[in-house]
Amino acid sequence: MAKTRDTKTHIGIFGRRNVGKSSFINTLTGQDIAIVSHQAGTTTDPVKKSIEIKGIGPVVIIDTAGIDDVGELGKKRIEKSFEVIRTIDLGILLISQNKFGEFEKDLIHKFKKYDIPWVCIHNKSDVESLKDDLRKEIELFKVSCVDFSTKKPTNLDKIIGLIKDITPETSYKNKSILGDIIGKGDMVMLITPIDIAAPEGRLILPQVQMIRDIIDNRAIAIVLQEDEVEDFLNKSNIKPKLVICDSQIFDKADAIVPKEIPLTSFSVVLARQKGDFESYMKGTPHLSKLKDGDKVLLLESCTHLVSCEDIGRVKLPNWINNFTKKTLQYDFVAGLDKIDDISKYAIVIQCGGCMVTKKQLQNRLKAATDIDIPVTNYGLAIAYMHGIYHRAIEIFQK
Repeated sequence: MAKTRDTKTHIGIFGRRNVGKSSFINTLTGQDIAIVSHQAGTTTDPVKKSIEIKGIGPVVIIDTAGIDDVGELGKKRIEKSFEVIRTIDLGILLISQNKFGEFEKDLIHKFKKYDIPWVCIHNKSDVESLKDDLRKEIELFKVSCVDFSTKKPTNLDKIIGLIKDITPETSYKNKSILGDIIGKGDMVMLITPIDIAAPEGRLILPQVQMIRDIIDNRAIAIVLQEDEVEDFLNKSNIKPKLVICDSQIFDKADAIVPKEIPLTSFSVVLARQKGDFESYMKGTPHLSKLKDGDKVLLLESCTHLVSCEDIGRVKLPNWINNFTKKTLQYDFVAGLDKIDDISKYAIVIQCGGCMVTKKQLQNRLKAATDIDIPVTNYGLAIAYMHGIYHRAIEIFQK
């Protein structure tokens, strides 16, 4: 599927061809953003649109191809629709004319596999209302099914309310990144190297997110480059509550920052906020168990031009090679592109995931954790290989 670079709540619209998915989206948004046609199969690839839903805020609505599509192209369209499931926070199953069978049950099974909450809407109720026996059958899946008509959307507010009630709050109410560690007046030092990978005239997203979270917690952010830290600490006599550095300079920061001051990295903090932190901590030590010929998968959640100082594609493999002294094979997958066969990898290493939702990141790793493939993330892996692992996670274990 297309690469996702949006941290808003993601809602996927699914159903057979011609159940009115595009019309439903247009009615829900109050805009003509999806192509409406009486011809089945008009929507071929998943199409995204950012909108605002009262009570939730900005969301991304994803219109998908029919789950009953036919032919070789149809199978590929269905696959793309199903790929959307692991990237969404909520699924909406549209049915019409009281048709509910194996297509819908297969979709529901996939919702369950990725722990996606969902709701059923019986569209085109102006033509045919939902029958009681079908309503009861659907309710066996512990969800509601509501009659609706895009031509007579008298209960649109009820539909929006239902969407709001079922959408997990964790997808649109951001939990503080450091709120359980810092408080009002605490000083947090951010070591932010400006190198060839840094964007011109601005900070990278994890640095911006951390500064905002520090301010939200009424704490004080001190932002320095690595060659300014030692001089600042000596002259100011300030002892920060916490120091967060770029993972690439973990070893330098460890040498400069006094041992009594907690030290971690932006990537480790994001791993705790978004990733499966317990699985990360369990999987990281497997870097010591890699053997000659093992395959390593590195997952990036955004796409960018690769430079000679690229952390994921250049520096990290070099560090792993130097640490393990093994001959390894590396594969790289960017954005949320499909991973063909994750079972062939000895370990999976995920970036911080600042550009994707928590659900997208966790479902991306689920294929590995389900079959006990070790997973870790950039920051934890770098800390482990530089002998700083326990220091990097210590503040999160207290």
